[in-house]
Amino acid sequence: MTDKYAVIGNPIGHTKSPMIHGSFAEATGQDIDYRAIEGSLDRFAEDVHAFREAGGRGMNVTAPFKLQAYALATERLERAELAGATNALKFEGDRIVADNFDGVGLANDIQRNLGFPLEGARMLVIGAGGAARGALLPFLSQRPEAVVLANRTETKAIELAKQFATHGRVQGCGYDDLAGERFDIVINATSASLKGELPPLPAETLREAGLAYELAYGKGLTPFLRLARDAGVPKLADGVGMLVEQAAEAFLWWRGVRPDTRGVIDRMTIPLA
Repeated sequence: MTDKYAVIGNPIGHTKSPMIHGSFAEATGQDIDYRAIEGSLDRFAEDVHAFREAGGRGMNVTAPFKLQAYALATERLERAELAGATNALKFEGDRIVADNFDGVGLANDIQRNLGFPLEGARMLVIGAGGAARGALLPFLSQRPEAVVLANRTETKAIELAKQFATHGRVQGCGYDDLAGERFDIVINATSASLKGELPPLPAETLREAGLAYELAYGKGLTPFLRLARDAGVPKLADGVGMLVEQAAEAFLWWRGVRPDTRGVIDRMTIPLA
């Protein structure tokens, strides 16, 4: 019997998830049907329950429903709890189990695909919103030397760092506090690139970095990546690998088998130019 899965969001026409999970299922011999659902902005819970009642086994959750999915869950795993949001649900009887694979997908992409170990690294994460929050536990579990959060609103970065202080060395600051600092890996977790804008990051902060990572994907050479290129950063990457890796983690959670991601990443990668 074919098992049903879906991704829910609004809007959803841009999603690559059905292609990604379809490729995973074909490669691993899994019998699944994976579709996209445009959720109603005021009836999210009803849409989820309708999918469950129709035989759905699990869902990916994208904007703007990650907080609503978190609230709907009857059980939340640690990554979801700390992120305060979920991007994946599993339905087991009356239970709705929530996890968040965005951060682990990012960590996997940086280490496995790009070849930059996080252990002992000095990392700068630009932004202190949901994307940064979701990444912190997976980052800190790899024992970096330090993770620094920089944000326009300094107090927001400081407060977020305090919430994760028991998990590793993390600190929050404003952009002005970055003067004279150097990092191995710099990650743009703001929405600035979606608007064609550049975070107010001192260019010298990038000069010793080996990797500049843009969470947005498919945007080419964003203002952040252009700044990094001009600063001499040798490796630039966007978030396509993160997208595929978080999907692979959800697939493993649901199906018990982890698909290879390299072919799908290669198929989806757009040259940074």
